[in-house]
Amino acid sequence: MEKTSRRARERTATEQDIRRTARSLLVERGPEAVTLRAIARELGITAPALYRYYASRDDLIEQLRLDVISDLGAELAELRDDGPVQLFAICRGFRRWALTHTQEFTLVFASPTGGVGSAEGSVATLKRVTEPFGRIFLAAAGEVLAKHELMMPGEDVVPAELREDLAAYRDELLAMVNRSGPTVPADRLDLGTTYLMIQFWARLYGHVTLEVFGNYPIPVTKPDALFDALLADLAREIGLRLS
Repeated sequence: MEKTSRRARERTATEQDIRRTARSLLVERGPEAVTLRAIARELGITAPALYRYYASRDDLIEQLRLDVISDLGAELAELRDDGPVQLFAICRGFRRWALTHTQEFTLVFASPTGGVGSAEGSVATLKRVTEPFGRIFLAAAGEVLAKHELMMPGEDVVPAELREDLAAYRDELLAMVNRSGPTVPADRLDLGTTYLMIQFWARLYGHVTLEVFGNYPIPVTKPDALFDALLADLAREIGLRLS
């Protein structure tokens, strides 16, 4: 029994070393540097020995991705305030994290499936609502939807070509919003609101991605002001004001 327990502790310790080394390689050299061979070299073991812990590089990358998204979720979970204030604080917190964790951001939010991690769904997006970041973002959005009078677009603004996709996603989105925070009546999350939420995320994510990779079309000397202007626009479009 003691021998089994000791072996389990040793396995856990080695797995933690592997994940810690993988994270260090990610931060210092970028996602492409995270290979089983590089980790084995850092730990002074053979690459085949790592297969006792991870079946493939994809498995290791997926675990690393989950570690990063868990850390991001924990950081954003500390931002507690009134619904609209918290929602936009989470947006600012996401940007701040992305700018100070560029390699982690690249791995989790900017590596297309088939690229850095070829496992299915290797990119964290709003559709991965079961993960910490998605839950926190949707809980704050649900708080706003449930407790505030908003100006939401009617369903007539949704392009006909998108309605089937949005209808399929709406039910999943409503379930996750209600699981994460206050109950939102089904009629408050119609196709128009679902469409707006997708656009909200696309604009937020697009802005942060452009900033992280330095791809603004013009030099910006005050990027904080530009981001605040984006948030103010998003708030104004749903009838909220950011003080």
